[in-house]
Amino acid sequence: MIIPLLEKATASRAPLMDPKHETAFRLFNGFNEGYPDLALDVYGSTLVIHNYADDPSQNQTLIQEVTTFLRTSLNWLQAGLVKTRSGATQEEKRGKLLFGTELTRKIKEHETWYAVNLTLNRDSSLYLDTRNLRKWLLENLKDKSVLNTFAYTGSFGVAAKKGGASRVVQIDLNREFLNLAKDSYMLNGFPIQKGDFISRDFFEQVGNFKRDKKSFDCVIIDPPFFSATSKGKVDQEKESARLINKVRPLINDGGYLIAINNALFLSGQEYMQTLDALCKDGYLKIRELVPAPEDFTGYNPLGKTVTDPAPFNHSTKIAVLDVKRK
Repeated sequence: MIIPLLEKATASRAPLMDPKHETAFRLFNGFNEGYPDLALDVYGSTLVIHNYADDPSQNQTLIQEVTTFLRTSLNWLQAGLVKTRSGATQEEKRGKLLFGTELTRKIKEHETWYAVNLTLNRDSSLYLDTRNLRKWLLENLKDKSVLNTFAYTGSFGVAAKKGGASRVVQIDLNREFLNLAKDSYMLNGFPIQKGDFISRDFFEQVGNFKRDKKSFDCVIIDPPFFSATSKGKVDQEKESARLINKVRPLINDGGYLIAINNALFLSGQEYMQTLDALCKDGYLKIRELVPAPEDFTGYNPLGKTVTDPAPFNHSTKIAVLDVKRK
């Protein structure tokens, strides 16, 4: 049953497979392409299998079948990794080697290098659903100052630097994540200014910037679905407006606010209502919505989404807003 689905999926992604095998893309979105418990990504020459089954053992035979098929049909794959969402250990959740010895350590996207650590976290350290946003940042931030909050491994900041941004500041609570951002800088030959990589709580650092009267031409806010520290709480489903309002004072007149909401149970219409309400005072205006790439959402989707993301095309909802100041 799975093989015909994979044959269709690999054929549809053929244009994304570069001769040097340096790029990254979603090979199979099982939820939308016929097998909800499975997703397959390619990072360079490494296959990453995401096992989403509630009982992971149910997919073991299937994963062997998938691996055998893909090692034959995509014979340039040099390593394979399986990440088990409901795994019993952190190693299972972050990824166990299926075949090969050397995992891909960097990928190339829009002529930009990104360092990846495929077992750094439950994801693969570079989100494939935001590829189109990285392209937007490359094309629109020349000579702009940029603040990338909840930066994770800093890919948005790397794209902004590649596009000629005058300064990029990256904030994340986890220093290990920011170190991967520095690796990406080195891959692209960007100078590393230590003060532009800030390992600190979002709420604390935003407060510091406000106190010091710092401002930027573009602020990117891509928080996790939910988190809480002693400094504040992030709740993308219920309180996305509060976070956006936190960073508005940091944005220069004529600047951009890029707001990303990845709450699966928040519909596109509900998020648009939040954005429209924020725009009512005339100081914010929706410039454009940035879609997730088609390989990520799945070609000719079969599955029904948990909530309707429209007018976005995926639960990762990305909006670019223009900012006016009094």
